[in-house]
Amino acid sequence: MTDQPDNTTHFGFETVREDEKAGRVQGVFSSVASKYDIMNDVMSVGIHRVWKDAMMDWLAPRGGQRLLDVAGGTGDIAFRFLKRASHGHATVLDLTEPMLIEGRKRAEAARMSDSLDWVVGDAMALPFEANTFDVYTISFGIRNVTRPQDALAEAYRVLKPGGRLMVLEFSQLPNPMIQAAYDAYSFNVIPRMGQMIAGDRDSYQYLVESIRKFPDQDTFLGMIRTAGFGNAKYRNLSMGIAALHSGWKL
Repeated sequence: MTDQPDNTTHFGFETVREDEKAGRVQGVFSSVASKYDIMNDVMSVGIHRVWKDAMMDWLAPRGGQRLLDVAGGTGDIAFRFLKRASHGHATVLDLTEPMLIEGRKRAEAARMSDSLDWVVGDAMALPFEANTFDVYTISFGIRNVTRPQDALAEAYRVLKPGGRLMVLEFSQLPNPMIQAAYDAYSFNVIPRMGQMIAGDRDSYQYLVESIRKFPDQDTFLGMIRTAGFGNAKYRNLSMGIAALHSGWKL
């Protein structure tokens, strides 16, 4: 009897075994952690801030809510959520501890440490009880998860009934000519920026490739519905360069 081949997935444009991907993603974000926020501003010319504000506008945080921000890294979404909610609590979970260390530094500087927890963990096996959180967010992170459908199932599990899922992720432009121009910028400029600013071309090459491997808006919407979420919708941002997906645990 022959052994069955290991399950595979993508790491950018490279095919790897599923059990390898998480470690390689950790390597990417450990490498760029100290320059991650600066690179976000440079790569997007600051537009990522507009997208995150749009996320908060649609989410409309309320006082007293408990947020779980998965792949939350340096805490950008958690900080925005707490400021909008006026009071509440945010748990930031990330696979990569150096990203969380950078986030804790920011929280201490902003005097927000008492409202935040920082947890090293896996989006596909969350270390929390079911029905714990009011809101689950993941921003520019789900495309790095080995099995995104498993992460969505976990999101559904840990949300309270009536809880809200919101995903902000790079997506696909509906116009092929604009998409081609965006690809030219992404593949030719962003890795060079990564080399100049973060001293790491390869990690940013992976990040660009991972965007192209992620499902389009409607396909991902179907995945959210498959996980059990109701009233699932999406909104394109900047013509589809990014998209916000929303769903409810009804």
